[in-house]
Amino acid sequence: MEKYAEESRRVMGIVREVLGATALVEEASVDEAFIDLSFAGTYLRAEAVAREVKRAIKERTGLTASVGVGPNKLIAKIASDREKPDGFTLVREEDAEKFLEPLPIRTIPGVGPKTEARFRELRVRTVGDAKRFSREELTEMLGKWGAELYEKLRGRDESPLVTEWIAKSVGEQETFPHDTHDPKFLRERLAALAAGVYARFAAEARAGHFKSFRGVTITVRFADFTTVTRAATLDEPVVARDPAALQTLQFQALRLFMPFLDRRENPARKAFRLLGVRVEKLG
Repeated sequence: MEKYAEESRRVMGIVREVLGATALVEEASVDEAFIDLSFAGTYLRAEAVAREVKRAIKERTGLTASVGVGPNKLIAKIASDREKPDGFTLVREEDAEKFLEPLPIRTIPGVGPKTEARFRELRVRTVGDAKRFSREELTEMLGKWGAELYEKLRGRDESPLVTEWIAKSVGEQETFPHDTHDPKFLRERLAALAAGVYARFAAEARAGHFKSFRGVTITVRFADFTTVTRAATLDEPVVARDPAALQTLQFQALRLFMPFLDRRENPARKAFRLLGVRVEKLG
């Protein structure tokens, strides 16, 4: 189980070796990091550096890495997520707004199920749709978060890199070679993803980073790139040393996923492109 934590440390070691010991790197989770490439000076040079990091990880570990290069953390993350598990997407500052406009509103970090449902009532499906609201209108609708969302919809984000990392979640996701409806295959992959997440969680727990989780989240991406998450908060924390912890995680992930196999969450019977599992509310 410790191999996952070891792989993460090895990858981060490669990143720092390629970039130099003084590079600013934020380890956002055990499988995600932000890197400040402003030292490169131009997008062309930043792309070259990022591709070298990606190449070194693959060459030395055999692992794939999805990389996004952008003017800020918001764009870089969304760009990285576009072509997982082995993609490379570069978005220049002048292209950021156009890049975001056709994407589902849930693509913006912080837009959860309740906010998405509220937007749907207003016939808002994409980032571009939401841009018709002024800063004042979004603030009236969503409070302080509305003003922040106004900026994010336009690709603007001033979040700094946080170099002291405390894990908030442990997750894995898988993009399938072909879009599929096969329920047996989907259930098997969901169980395998949960097993991988639990192994990594247990390894981090053994290293003393945390002992338990209370939140379980699944991510579903359909063939049309619509992405949906569903989450559950458990009544009691699940501790890593519990022999039934893996079975609990797999059961909760499956419980959240089953409505997507019928009309409750998937009335159009859309094929699946990606599944993800994450544990949260770590303690």
